[in-house]
Amino acid sequence: MADPALSHAPQPEGATGVLVLADGSVAWGRGFGAVGSAVGEVCFNTAMTGYQEVMTDPSYAAQIVTFTFPHIGNVGTNAEDMESHDVPGAVGCVVREDVTAPASFRAQGTFPAWMEKHGKIGLAGVDTRALTRRIRLSGAPNAVIAHDPKGQFDIDALLEKARNWPGLEGMDLARIVTRDGQEEWQGSVWRLGQGYGRSPHDKRPHVVAMDFGAKDNIFRNLVKAGAGVTVVPAETSLETILSLNPDGVFLSNGPGDPAATGAYAVPVIQALLERDVPIFGICLGHQMLGLAAGAKTVKMHQGHRGANHPVKRLEQGVVEITSMNHGFAVDNASLPENVIETHVSLFDGSNCGIAIAGKKAFGVQYHPEASPGPQDSFYLFEKFVGMLG
Repeated sequence: MADPALSHAPQPEGATGVLVLADGSVAWGRGFGAVGSAVGEVCFNTAMTGYQEVMTDPSYAAQIVTFTFPHIGNVGTNAEDMESHDVPGAVGCVVREDVTAPASFRAQGTFPAWMEKHGKIGLAGVDTRALTRRIRLSGAPNAVIAHDPKGQFDIDALLEKARNWPGLEGMDLARIVTRDGQEEWQGSVWRLGQGYGRSPHDKRPHVVAMDFGAKDNIFRNLVKAGAGVTVVPAETSLETILSLNPDGVFLSNGPGDPAATGAYAVPVIQALLERDVPIFGICLGHQMLGLAAGAKTVKMHQGHRGANHPVKRLEQGVVEITSMNHGFAVDNASLPENVIETHVSLFDGSNCGIAIAGKKAFGVQYHPEASPGPQDSFYLFEKFVGMLG
């Protein structure tokens, strides 16, 4: 279903960017950032801050982010707000207003220049409310975003590209965004005027973190909670993980279909569960923990992406304000008897947390390291590290 605000109208004068949806709808605007075209799934994010973190989150790989907050880019960019380095994140973004000059003492550059440097395409001047409404009514569409300063576009070719893209369902993207080798994590949390701290060298519980497209701030929060962290690639074998003598294993966030990534990751997780190794999963890691326990995952209609999602912690009856970014979810109707649902979304009742009875294993769908609330969810890191004893 095409929204009337996303029309098949001819290119208006001055348009240097375009978004072409697979259903034939077209949104014209002013391009910025990298020149060229990129294909992906269009989603929307309702956060009012953190656009640089969003664009560098590997979980957004193969996605085009529509920001519902109109003033994106107004605080510029800086090296400290990167959630990953040299790893594919979102391929592009769509914004309402033209990007203005930075208005932050932390800015080291402009958003358009940063987008260009990192090969990401931006499109400004779009009715993002109409695009968001389109996604809410009809689901997240496949599309191509394109930028040409001369305004020369082959719409038929872009439409064919959007229609031929297979979509995220069944797609394993963790292989693309994971790190190449093992890494001893060194960083700690950021403080104003001090930057990022260093991980202490005292004897700490040892966490092996499986990187399926991890955000760096997760590892910093594990260090803050008292752990030492070794990060390993997504396809690391059980034997290699056990050789590192972990006190616990962390399953990171990441992009794509959890069932596809789970083809190689789930057997490793199941073997760790059989050995009673403590496990904590976030987002994709949470979904794969659910798969390992016998549950199923499903593709969501529009997904959850923003920094203000209310989640109910069922045992205590309290509500956490959370940050989310996921287009798949654990199907709570498929949970086996030994899997306890611990958290649910107050937006739609979807699963946001599980624990496995008789095991030191739990996961949450949201992102506690993003500091919504801002400290509502840090207890999860403390809970996990407290299990490692």
